[in-house]
Amino acid sequence: MAAANDDDVERQQLHPETQTAEAEKPRPAVQRGGLHPIFYILAWIFFSNLTILFNKWMIDGRGFKYPVILTCWHLLFATVATQILARTTHLLDGRKNVKMTGRVYLRAIVPIGLLYSASLVCSNMVYLYLSVAFIQMLKAAAPVAVLLTAWAWGVEEPSLKRFLNILFIVAGVGLASLGEINFSMAGFLFQVGGIVFEAMRLIMIQVLLSGEDMKMDPLVSLYYYAPVCAVMNVIVAIGSEANRFDLADVGRAGAGLLVLNAMVAFMLNVSSVFLIGKTSGLVMTLTGILKNILLVIISVMIWKTNITAIQFVGYAIATAGLAYYSLGWEQTVAISVGVWVYAKSLWERVAGSYSPLSQGEGAGQEAGRLPAAVKRALIMGLVVITVVVLVAGFLYGSGAPSTGPISKEVAEIGQGA
Repeated sequence: MAAANDDDVERQQLHPETQTAEAEKPRPAVQRGGLHPIFYILAWIFFSNLTILFNKWMIDGRGFKYPVILTCWHLLFATVATQILARTTHLLDGRKNVKMTGRVYLRAIVPIGLLYSASLVCSNMVYLYLSVAFIQMLKAAAPVAVLLTAWAWGVEEPSLKRFLNILFIVAGVGLASLGEINFSMAGFLFQVGGIVFEAMRLIMIQVLLSGEDMKMDPLVSLYYYAPVCAVMNVIVAIGSEANRFDLADVGRAGAGLLVLNAMVAFMLNVSSVFLIGKTSGLVMTLTGILKNILLVIISVMIWKTNITAIQFVGYAIATAGLAYYSLGWEQTVAISVGVWVYAKSLWERVAGSYSPLSQGEGAGQEAGRLPAAVKRALIMGLVVITVVVLVAGFLYGSGAPSTGPISKEVAEIGQGA
């Protein structure tokens, strides 16, 4: 389920026109005794990547090859959990600001929930066929699907500049696909289906729930969507997996692990709420890109996935195109310059060439400094660049080829776990 759960957060990347405005909104400062925003960033990265890896391991490593039933279990757990949280905590108080009526529920929540369910099913089905690293590479094409859907729906006006940008991303994803050794057409189509369903869901939210009184954070969205999705998934599971479902597989996979898997997936939604509330749109965009790169690295390290040079170049092109699409030229240049200035200042301090300024000079220098939010964004940009350099060295220096299909490797790891 969680492969698509963080899309509410990553929507900042898919809609750069709202990201700029969001980045300019003042965010609450860190309260005395409160947690620093970096904690929420790391928590979201942790739960997002953990849930994807956990799902892959449960489906392909523990032998629970029922992705639709697994998604249904996640949604049933989320339905119960959100109902409990709504009655015992303040995490879902945002639902009180949503003017939900029976008509709105049937005309907006139900169709959006059905698309959400289809997206979740496809996102879990793909784990049967493709490696996590290649899945993340394909996900770089998500903005392309969103933009084309927005044009088809009439939400946005087509532009040559945006079209050339998405062609750049498509070219990178195409290269990554050509370089995939264990390519599966079924897995590719499931991933494309998941991206398309998610794009339609995001545009329908923009069209049907665009009013200020219908704004919902990821947890409130789950509160309304989970029951619809659960019912939909039960129907799909009956027609697709129920006839071959073996209850003994639950014991082999581990009932406790299934509960833990659902809890981790649900915690991703909770961490998404705090991330949106504690950081700016710019930081969220950079965090999403960093999260995807880290997930590729981690999956390669765990499953020894063989990444070819063509795949690496293709993913680098797609990621660069995604960053430009999300940030724009001005912010990209500003971040690049800021990273260079920060790195130079850090080097001068380490080298001992940094000398304190006089009080008058310090005041003048202070006036020209960037805001704290921009500084945090620049630091995140530096981290992204550093990670890209590290993964390049890892992929070209490790040379640990895979010895068989992805499913075979994961099954061996699961048996040894």
